Amino acid sequence: MGFFKKKNSSMFPDPPAPYHTLPVNQVFIHTKTDIDDGLTPQEAAQRLGLYGFNELSGQGNVSVFAVLYRQIVNALTLVLVIAMVISFVFKDYVEGAVIAFVAVTNTLIGFTQEYRAEKTMESLRRMASPTTRVIRGDSLISVPTRDIVIGDIILFEEGDVIGADARLFEVFNLEVDEALLTGESIPVAKSVDEIEDHDKPLGDRIDMVFSSTTVTKGRGKGIAVNTGMKTEIGKIAKTLASTSVVTRTPLQKKMDILAYALFGLAIILAIIVFSVNKWVVNNEVAIYAISLGIAVIPEGLVAVITLTMALGVRQMAKNYAIVRKLNALEALGSVTNICSDKTGTLTQSKMIATDAWLPGDGLYRISGRNGFSPEGKIYRCGINVTSEIEVEVEDEEVTPDNMRYAFTRLVQASALCNMAVIKKGKGNDEWHAIGDPTESALQVFAHKAGLPKSVLTAEPFKFELVQEYAFDTELKRMSVVCKEKSTDAYYVFLKGATESVLNQCTKIQFGENEANLDREKFGPELYNELEKLASKGMRVLSLAYRRVIKTDIEILKWTREKADADMIFLGLVGIYDPPRPESKAAIQRCFGAGIEVHMLTGDHPTTAAAIAKEIGILPLLWSPELENEGKFNSQLVMTAAQFDALSDEEVDNLRELPKVIARCSPDTKVKMIDALHRRNKYVAMTGDGVNDSPSLKKADVGIAMGLGGSDVAKQASDIVLSDDNFATIVNAVAEGRRIFSNIQKFILHLLSGNSGEIVTLIIGLSFIDSDGISVNPMSPLQILFLNMITSSPPAMGLGVERASSDIMRYPPRSKGGLFTWEVIIDMIYYGIVLGGLSLANFVIVVYAIGNGNLGQNCNSSPFGQECAPNDPTCDPIALEIACHQIYRARGTTFATITYILLIHAYNCRSLRDPIWTMKLYDNKILFWSVFCGLLTAIPTFYIPELNSKVFKQLGIGYEWGLIVGAVIIFEIFVEIYKFMKRRYLKPLEIVEGEGLKQQYSLNEYP
Repeated sequence: MGFFKKKNSSMFPDPPAPYHTLPVNQVFIHTKTDIDDGLTPQEAAQRLGLYGFNELSGQGNVSVFAVLYRQIVNALTLVLVIAMVISFVFKDYVEGAVIAFVAVTNTLIGFTQEYRAEKTMESLRRMASPTTRVIRGDSLISVPTRDIVIGDIILFEEGDVIGADARLFEVFNLEVDEALLTGESIPVAKSVDEIEDHDKPLGDRIDMVFSSTTVTKGRGKGIAVNTGMKTEIGKIAKTLASTSVVTRTPLQKKMDILAYALFGLAIILAIIVFSVNKWVVNNEVAIYAISLGIAVIPEGLVAVITLTMALGVRQMAKNYAIVRKLNALEALGSVTNICSDKTGTLTQSKMIATDAWLPGDGLYRISGRNGFSPEGKIYRCGINVTSEIEVEVEDEEVTPDNMRYAFTRLVQASALCNMAVIKKGKGNDEWHAIGDPTESALQVFAHKAGLPKSVLTAEPFKFELVQEYAFDTELKRMSVVCKEKSTDAYYVFLKGATESVLNQCTKIQFGENEANLDREKFGPELYNELEKLASKGMRVLSLAYRRVIKTDIEILKWTREKADADMIFLGLVGIYDPPRPESKAAIQRCFGAGIEVHMLTGDHPTTAAAIAKEIGILPLLWSPELENEGKFNSQLVMTAAQFDALSDEEVDNLRELPKVIARCSPDTKVKMIDALHRRNKYVAMTGDGVNDSPSLKKADVGIAMGLGGSDVAKQASDIVLSDDNFATIVNAVAEGRRIFSNIQKFILHLLSGNSGEIVTLIIGLSFIDSDGISVNPMSPLQILFLNMITSSPPAMGLGVERASSDIMRYPPRSKGGLFTWEVIIDMIYYGIVLGGLSLANFVIVVYAIGNGNLGQNCNSSPFGQECAPNDPTCDPIALEIACHQIYRARGTTFATITYILLIHAYNCRSLRDPIWTMKLYDNKILFWSVFCGLLTAIPTFYIPELNSKVFKQLGIGYEWGLIVGAVIIFEIFVEIYKFMKRRYLKPLEIVEGEGLKQQYSLNEYP
């Protein structure tokens, strides 16, 4: 597919040991760069020429030839080409030219749409990280990220995307979001000290930063040590080359089978024609064989499919889904299982404080889970334990006016011991955060409490930051010293991991009173509350404070140890990454449509399970305890270690595959997809991180995130969501199903017409003239007109049919595909009725109204065979009369099929609903294509020369009554047939609640 392309570049020499284990000075020596001045511009240009651009293979310009090749190598297109060659061989140049035009048009349309999609993806990739700041020649400059070379000194700060793998040599409060590589949503604090362990996992190599990760806090400098495909993101991209190529979609397979089957049928029918005519192959017989060949192949099918898919792609682009491959949208409609990443896909990738617990005050609930928006309220709903008698307290809304002393201090600690800022966008009403996600969550919490930093630093509090002791990864805490100018008192606020904070506390705050901290007495209660919050999937922070009376000089001399000592414990705050508001409804729509959703994430099992329960992937009754007791018929939550330890046979023996797999690696995700494939499931994988890329390619449909997704994930995917919203996937499923349903409708319409033509021509072989040659009920150009002009426009109208209101109540179509038994029988039934009525009209005109004489050479001329001079047995007037009635009968047959097919387009809007339930004008394209089709056929009967020499027919008169009668009879047969289907066949849609029952039937108590 041209994903990986080779570059003419050599490789930079490998270091003596992994870069994360080397001291900084050795890295400078190895990369031959200067710590102060960096590389010179000349050195950088030389290295760029030697080692190539800093980009992943496949990120170059879109290959025109590769896209064109994929369009040409298509089974149905090849069948059209072969049919064209046969037409030219038999000197039927008109038909051959038209088929050639159709094949070229189909190819160009498909090429144009796919090329546009690829160019759009190229634009998305180049939006990821356009420039990087580097030091070159003692100057700080910005260069395109693709121009970074090994040895460049790169600088980055909060909000930057790292341009290359780099060894850190200077950091200040640096934290980096490495979720793209590790799947963890919590940023990693960085250091410059080398690490001894050569095999340290990526997430623990804190002296390194990696390409495509994002700086969430602080700033730093590093030496670029790996670029392009040698970066960690590049190594994962290489694994895609060894991942098996996704098989062709169901539509592609069905079209291939259909094309070859029709071509084979055309050959068989041609043999039948030659056999009936005793293998006397002359021009008349050849014309009849070509007629059958054209009748078999629906020439407009490729064009209609391509245009329908292209229109679907454009519609999806308007709805924030960019389709990279034209067939992916149809494939999405066949999906039975969605394997989704959690971080940023099902969740907002925005940490939010949802609970707080204070000794003596109990639990506080924080409402509002819309990202960084400070809209929400706080309620006190805990248990007062200041006395020996526990007193239940009703939920009480907390405001600055009724806020208790301890809670006020907790909010102050959250707002002031915090470097994050939340702002409302100037161009829109959306809130965004600058800084660490955890600190952003605490800042939003302070806003909801009515005491954000902006309030606390103004009257009447007038807090001023004096000292900051940044978060230390070893100490696992951060503290600040603030001066309250209104009282000249100093306050130390501390936050961090519970154990670390407790070690610095000597007292505990109970309401407005302080008490000595007794770990034995207080510890069990604290850790019990801590476990409760953690079991909800939260990251729990502890906060503390103390008030001191010191001089400014004394405070400035404080060390961290002095500042953090003798603290007063305030309480706990639970923070978690909330689901997107749309996720739960989207997942419920999936369940209702018979689609199962699995969460495959790098997060902790408890966190993953809590989110899965909240959005409905797991039942609300689920808990680890109940699962361990065997209350569920299958283990719904597993870790990657548990799942990977199972053999393929053991996985296949599981009654139900797990709904949640935590601590997932790329190999685990691929194994899950393989397990689903062995169960004959059709799988979509959604994700945004590099660690999702192999499974995105392995899945039947890979769906990547456009805003927060990595370049590798986008390249591996079939569809990219430009809004990173899981709900968009459900809309894509609905759109895919609409397209699938519409393709089924217009294929039914086209092949019904082809079937009717075949029935007419096969039975027409029995009409033998006096020369022993079969009389053709329809000419080749009549058939071509029917296939291209009459049938194709209504088929295109069916292709843009709106989705029915119950489109997401149908089961996935992965098993039956396009050609279910119902559709196949429909085609045969409609074809037989259509062919029978057209032949009936042919027989009426020739035998009932005419004299029954089939003449001689009436396939080519309205006057018949020319009489030889002085041939008393040849009557030219009788021959002309006979051929004229054949030509009128042929025109009647042509008109009968034409008008039945046009009206039949409305029948095909639904497999079972009667025609009178369909609105005439709600599909304008269908209406006007039918209306214009009714008019377009008329000139072919009455324009001289065009009727007799091109279409081999003559103008008709009384025959219009036969045509109208045939249309009415056809509709009667259709409605009787549909009535029988509605009465005796199983309903098409899923029964109410069946989707949820299917999902949770194994989750009920035995």
